[in-house]
Amino acid sequence: RQPERVAVVTLAMAAGPPPPLEPSPLPTFAEEGFGEKFLRKTRENPLVPLGCLCTVSVLAYGLICFKKGNTRRSQLMMRARVLAQGFTFAALLGGMVATAIKSRQ
Repeated sequence: RQPERVAVVTLAMAAGPPPPLEPSPLPTFAEEGFGEKFLRKTRENPLVPLGCLCTVSVLAYGLICFKKGNTRRSQLMMRARVLAQGFTFAALLGGMVATAIKSRQ
């Protein structure tokens, strides 16, 4: 019985107009380079790049301490890195929420 249903659906689809051969054109936006986009996004939410910079700095210092054999300081820096990543993520989410609220108004 199922093959009959498939045949009916196929005949109904064949009876309609054919799909367009060319896809609809995508909307065009003004060209924005990487630097311009980075500056615009940084102005919109300055806490995200600050959090990224802090995360990378703490990670680098923790790895240096690990290489020198200072395991206590290295562990402390890895915990601080997790906090910095959490701050960055919270800033990213906060910026997304603010943008969503701003676009609704």
